[in-house]
Amino acid sequence: MTLFIEPRARRRRLGVFAAAAGLAAALLTAGPAAATPDPGDAPTKREVSKSEQAEAEKAIESGEIPEPNEIVHSDNIEHLANIPKGALSGTNSDLAFQGKYAFAGNYDGFRIFDISNPKKPRTVAQVLCPGSQNDVSVSGNLLFLSTDSSRSDSSCNSTTQPATEKSSWEGMKVFDISDKRNPKYVAAVETACGSHTHTLVPERRNVYVYVSSYSPSATFPDCQPPHDGISVIKVPRNAPDKAKVVGFPVLFPGEGEDGGGNPGGPTNPGVSKTTGCHDITVLPSKDLAAGACMGDGILFDIEDPEQPKVIDQVQDNVNFAFWHSATFNQDADKVVFTDELGGGGAATCNAEVGPERGADGIYEIKGKGDDRKLVFKSYFKIPRHQADTENCVAHNGSLIPVKGKDLMVQAWYQGGVSVWDFTDSSKPKEIAYFERGPLSTDGSRTGGSWSAYYYNGHIYSNDMAKGLDVLKIDDRRTDPAKRVRMHELNVQTQPNYFA
Repeated sequence: MTLFIEPRARRRRLGVFAAAAGLAAALLTAGPAAATPDPGDAPTKREVSKSEQAEAEKAIESGEIPEPNEIVHSDNIEHLANIPKGALSGTNSDLAFQGKYAFAGNYDGFRIFDISNPKKPRTVAQVLCPGSQNDVSVSGNLLFLSTDSSRSDSSCNSTTQPATEKSSWEGMKVFDISDKRNPKYVAAVETACGSHTHTLVPERRNVYVYVSSYSPSATFPDCQPPHDGISVIKVPRNAPDKAKVVGFPVLFPGEGEDGGGNPGGPTNPGVSKTTGCHDITVLPSKDLAAGACMGDGILFDIEDPEQPKVIDQVQDNVNFAFWHSATFNQDADKVVFTDELGGGGAATCNAEVGPERGADGIYEIKGKGDDRKLVFKSYFKIPRHQADTENCVAHNGSLIPVKGKDLMVQAWYQGGVSVWDFTDSSKPKEIAYFERGPLSTDGSRTGGSWSAYYYNGHIYSNDMAKGLDVLKIDDRRTDPAKRVRMHELNVQTQPNYFA
């Protein structure tokens, strides 16, 4: 592949905070801040040794990796735009889409972009509402926001406080986004262990929300093992203020403290003990869901959305440390699970860690009905080594909808954005990429692409530190996807692209 290098983009200035909107949700526009976002939930900084720093500097000098912040990409990728962080200075997180809008999560709240011109995205609104990770989804006039940190209350003016305080709150927040310029906070639902991520199962009158959380992510007294299930919230579309938890189905029934999930160390050293799920992807057209649940990958039936039923459960105690997320292919006969080795803060894209750890695991679904099984086929990892000062590991991605092909775009933190083909489950291969050089050579900063998703002809990447990137891929293998148009996309609620 030909390597293209771009000069660093110049950061734009931002403008003023406006009046508060909704139930204490601060709506931000251009100018100096009138309120200060809460940095307490941002990922911790990572220090590296002098030898790692020296190795990074040597690799840059030799041309093995890009210079700090230098943009490089394959010849079939075009970098159309970068929109730096605005008034929300926290870590950027997940993305969702609706019509001409993109919704970008941030540990300090969320931002709404008008992407009708992908070369020039415009900020429509910025809402200050701190609480990690602020995982975001949309359905109709509703926006859903996850809070997985101990807050003083459920308002958007809350502050970080010890989880042992009786008033501590974490869970799901719901906003009315019928006016994209003025989102209104309409409901809050507290959930056990908070909401690290969430997944929508939308119906005509209601939206079900599967809330994923796990006990190591919080220290609430009621959030100790076993916590082997998910909270199910029912949100009436016409009365979202009546949203409530309607069940807590246990996905890992079993005896003792560990329930029925992976017990972790010392039995399986280096593998996370399962005390809940990190993320769930549903395929409503097939009544299927795949759960990435710390030490386990699961396949389950969601025909009854309030009572999901586990069909199969797999573990990988050799190479997978933390089952992080899942993606079905369009035919629903494969699942790609990701392993977030090191929790997103470690340098795992190097020769020392190798190609099978911190990678994707490709599983085929064999059999029918309740007899379906997940069968491992191969691993995929980006073929470009990163510096030991760069946090890099498999993270959030989506399908690129091409009939007869299994193509995916995926974020790898400072490893950038990778487009890859897993049509042959045993021989996956990268076909395009985009990345920046390390944020620094002393390793004091974490960053890179948190989520990279394909939506209506373009790739959108939410970089933790650099902001929103818009990419265009020009490749005969992906070109048919340009004809597929979606009105709404929450990647964890996978659509039937060809219905």
